[in-house]
Amino acid sequence: MRLDDQQESSNVEDRRRGGVSGKGIGIGTIVLALVAMYFGVDPAVVLKVGQGLQQTSTTEAQPIPKDDPMAIFVAKVLGSTEHTWGKIFMQSGHQYPAPKLVLFTGQTNTACGAGQAAMGPFYCPADQKVYIDLSFYQEMKSRFNAPGDFAQAYVIAHEVGHHIQNLMGTSEQVQRARQSASSEAEANQYSVRLELQADCYAGVWANHADGENRILEAGDVEEAMTAAAAIGDDALQKQAQGYAVPDSFTHGTSEQRMRWFNQGLNNGDINQCNTFDIASL
Repeated sequence: MRLDDQQESSNVEDRRRGGVSGKGIGIGTIVLALVAMYFGVDPAVVLKVGQGLQQTSTTEAQPIPKDDPMAIFVAKVLGSTEHTWGKIFMQSGHQYPAPKLVLFTGQTNTACGAGQAAMGPFYCPADQKVYIDLSFYQEMKSRFNAPGDFAQAYVIAHEVGHHIQNLMGTSEQVQRARQSASSEAEANQYSVRLELQADCYAGVWANHADGENRILEAGDVEEAMTAAAAIGDDALQKQAQGYAVPDSFTHGTSEQRMRWFNQGLNNGDINQCNTFDIASL
């Protein structure tokens, strides 16, 4: 992946030298505990950590060090998403309010409650920030067998996709639909469609970024496909418990995640990412 000429985003907050303290647990912690289940993590671990957290960080965020290649990589990927989505929004007559990206180690506070590394990267719509502990990239390599810089970029682009959904009101609509669903399985299907659309948006970013700056190198797309396949609900559940339960899926199967990322990558058109108006995903 070629990012040598890409400008770093200024919207990165480095909390890795900070920490959290206090007591109490909020509804956001419970929500994030449910998200943790997606990564095969016992949600009780999240809740236990959340009991020791408040909503205020004990230290100010710092700028990223200039001698930290992984942090610089993340800042460049975020900068690339800002450029792509800024142009797409401008074409429709709107400005793009970019999200912040927070680097943390172990655990941190968010407007959605307590977040920790065990949950993997996530987007909090309440503060419009993407959170990532960079140790997740090592987990991608060792646990999910999904190494590579473009696989790492795909993770960020997917979370930025959730920011796009938040800005467009899609996330709120899905939340209302989930609340009125007649069953948990039906509610989960709305979540699957939301996640697959974020995958498609990640592909849209890759299409535009490569078309303008030729960021892709041989093997990059395969890296993203490997990552998408590794974090499909069916793959994760089989890894965790030996079998898959489709009604409990919240992010989509490996095949669906790969296909929708490819949909965005091949078309570069957000209008081709409407996962809500088709019967079969």
